[in-house]
Amino acid sequence: MPKVKKIPQRMCVGCQEMKPKKELIRVVRTPEETIEIDPTGKRSGRGAYICPDEACFLKALKAKRFEKALKCPISSEIIDELGKKLVK
Repeated sequence: MPKVKKIPQRMCVGCQEMKPKKELIRVVRTPEETIEIDPTGKRSGRGAYICPDEACFLKALKAKRFEKALKCPISSEIIDELGKKLVK
């Protein structure tokens, strides 16, 4: 019997749905306390995952879910930068 490969699941901070990790975008708070988008998904630090969807991004901002997930306040400049990169 072939071994079935498990697909890692992560929860979107916007819509709160479990989705495959590959479909989501990781936002990471690095050990240097900077907040960045992690395209590889492997950088060290505390991460939060979000769908590449404007509605999810707006929900996460409204409920301050990025701040809760990353456990630090986020400045408006970083939010603007994330908005430009996440929403295509």
